[in-house]
Amino acid sequence: QVQLVESGGGFVQAGGSLRLSCEASTSRFNIGVMAWYRQVQGKQRELVARISRGGGINYSDFVKGRFTISGDFAKTTVSLDMSNLESEDTAVYYCNVVPAGAGWGPSNYWGQGTQVTVFS
Repeated sequence: QVQLVESGGGFVQAGGSLRLSCEASTSRFNIGVMAWYRQVQGKQRELVARISRGGGINYSDFVKGRFTISGDFAKTTVSLDMSNLESEDTAVYYCNVVPAGAGWGPSNYWGQGTQVTVFS
């Protein structure tokens, strides 16, 4: 069984900050990659940032310099620190974990999503 529980979404004024957290329960496999994706209604889900057990980190261009991903693979937790938020960052943010050896993802293991709304 795989369970991902996200927290930390909410309303924030443009220019502000939020921290998202995700805790994964994965008794079936070791995690190789933990990631955050986001989805705006009517659009495809897109990668925000991901971190690998080996320490590799990728950011999408639209968040570079503003968001920071961190992960603890022993505790199977991943966080996303978001700063200088813009209205375009408004979306539902999803946590995703990929089994070790299964590439960068995304996998079929998703959290329930947490809403982030940035207002002017």
